[in-house]
Amino acid sequence: MLDKSIAAMLSAIEIYNKPDFSYREETFSVLCINAWELLLKAKVLQLARNQVTSLYVWENRALKSGGKSKKRYIKYNRSGNPMSVSIYEAHRIIAEDYGVKIDKAVKSNITTLAEIRDNSIHFINDDLTLAVKVQELGTASLQNYLNLVQEWFGPVLDKYNFYLMPMAFFRSFDSVNGEALNASEKKLLEFINHVEMEYDNNESEYNLSLRIDVNFKKVRSGDGIPVQITNDLQAPVIRLEEEEIMDKYPWDYDVLNTRLQKRYSDFKINQEYHEIRKALSSDKRYCHERLYNPANPNSGSKLFFNPNIVKAFDKHYTKKS
Repeated sequence: MLDKSIAAMLSAIEIYNKPDFSYREETFSVLCINAWELLLKAKVLQLARNQVTSLYVWENRALKSGGKSKKRYIKYNRSGNPMSVSIYEAHRIIAEDYGVKIDKAVKSNITTLAEIRDNSIHFINDDLTLAVKVQELGTASLQNYLNLVQEWFGPVLDKYNFYLMPMAFFRSFDSVNGEALNASEKKLLEFINHVEMEYDNNESEYNLSLRIDVNFKKVRSGDGIPVQITNDLQAPVIRLEEEEIMDKYPWDYDVLNTRLQKRYSDFKINQEYHEIRKALSSDKRYCHERLYNPANPNSGSKLFFNPNIVKAFDKHYTKKS
């Protein structure tokens, strides 16, 4: 699912960066949101030990008596396949059920791009204001996406160039066709501007929108910074190992605490818990220490846990009924 998400985001970038494409912003918004939904669902699968049922919509069926069944059943769509959770429900599962911290700007950015996608049928392609907003939101969305993929799955995107071509490269600003916004477009821009106001002083590495400024100037042939492109044969091996490690140890400290709180009736984050956790952390079956920079053993590290560690905690705490 992660591969599908990356493919969708690469398609969004490729479509956006075409020099002549009349449905640029709308198509980018659709593919970008699709990539985000698949990424969030891939994270749910990772946290849930690849149990596909974690992505299903469950419901309490109506009884003949008029009430609801206590047992929950999988909800199916019109074609008879299980319905999967929405992008927002996937976000909720990650943040609430597993305690993974996701910056508020990430959700606001996704929500705003989804609003553009949902309103795309009303767009006027020649309108410059909406085009600028889509680029600003899209640029921030790509940066947020890169950061989260790196944090959740390791350096799987190192070989890709994730950027949106600045509008100056394919727009003629001195001859833009101006068209009056209709009522739907005005409401959409008002919504975007209102959300942007909340992040005017945001200093997080995650962003709602980013503006690109492009300046052209003549330079001497020797003024450029020398760049060397290499193809390190060891890089793919490191990347594969990193993916496997993140798949085996998907929980960090916060996720572990959240899952234990939901699992036990007498669980408390205290000295006793820390002593138990530290003892289990030395067991490679349950814990892996991940270096921030694998090439530098002195770069600092972070502990990640295998979900099977909860079975070890069962000996110390009482499971909820």
